[in-house]
Amino acid sequence: MPSGDGLVVRVRPMRGRLTPLQAQGLATLAQHHALPMLELTSRANVQLRGVHPDNYPALLHGLRGLGLLDPHADVEARRNLLLAPFWTDTDSTAPVCDALHHALAAPDAPTLPAKFGFAIDLGAQPVLRTSPADIRLERMGHHVLVYADGASTGTCVPPDEAAHRAMELARWFVACGGVTNGRGRMASLLQQHALPAAFTRTPVAPALAHAATVGPTATGMVVGLEFGQLPADTLHQLSTLAPLRITPWRSVVLEGLHTAPALPGLITRTDDARLRVAACTGAPGCSQALGPTRALARLVAPLLPAGRTVHVSGCTKGCAHQGATLTLVASGEGYHLIDHGTAHCSPDATGLDAAGIAAYLEQARLHAPHV
Repeated sequence: MPSGDGLVVRVRPMRGRLTPLQAQGLATLAQHHALPMLELTSRANVQLRGVHPDNYPALLHGLRGLGLLDPHADVEARRNLLLAPFWTDTDSTAPVCDALHHALAAPDAPTLPAKFGFAIDLGAQPVLRTSPADIRLERMGHHVLVYADGASTGTCVPPDEAAHRAMELARWFVACGGVTNGRGRMASLLQQHALPAAFTRTPVAPALAHAATVGPTATGMVVGLEFGQLPADTLHQLSTLAPLRITPWRSVVLEGLHTAPALPGLITRTDDARLRVAACTGAPGCSQALGPTRALARLVAPLLPAGRTVHVSGCTKGCAHQGATLTLVASGEGYHLIDHGTAHCSPDATGLDAAGIAAYLEQARLHAPHV
């Protein structure tokens, strides 16, 4: 897709994982054909920016050689699969993911909107509830609960039936008119249509919100990256240490490692203020942004009241963060501030500059309840 700094090329690693060879190759491709700064997205994809159109064919050839492309572009577009990054070889994640990938590649697969996605969240506890998806697959005992995003019920089936049921739900979405001009989301459709009876039988159990952080896990060491930016040099160095799992929280899991590597730029402390900020590319890198974002986010991070997070967005699309939080949105007259909401919500204050935002946050900090 075109942007203010050239083409943006989105890479969707198979099973959300980069082997050491793939990570090394991706870093080299970024250095040769794009800006030497990759980006991790909220859908656990990896983006290369600043690609000149003349370099695009060579970049695709390199990605294909690394096994990071599907054989056909339409299959690539449908393979919007978000995996919980802590999956293991002993749970159902890999076979369910592969079955769903195969079904989406079939000639009779439905044509879905570009952002229509599947969350494969089959660990002991769901961790992707706040991540963008339209069809969700979660563990329920030895079975898989398949349900529509925004629904309170679904269908519970054995793991080998989960992909089939997910595709059944995707076809229902298309048949009910969920796609308009290539766009559409499941939660919006549910406001107008009742679910098929098969997807009303099993309640979706409540779950605690997953607190994305850094540190050791059973799968490996989680390290964060400021705004999800991953320098190609850093990716080269990480590729020598372990396979990488890409998370939707702008971090990576280093498989099998239990200590953080001593590399510059990595976020390894749980109290690092940068873990509480999200910011898109902003101006001038994004042609739709009405102002810069990341410099402001760096300024705001240490000023946040305890327990609060902030999203700085270059426009009302809010690409970097979908949930409600303290949100700053660039406009032609400064920044709009939404105290608790998303980038398209009505602002609580408008036309702020950096000093005005700092003053607002100082007042919020002074009036925050002391624990």
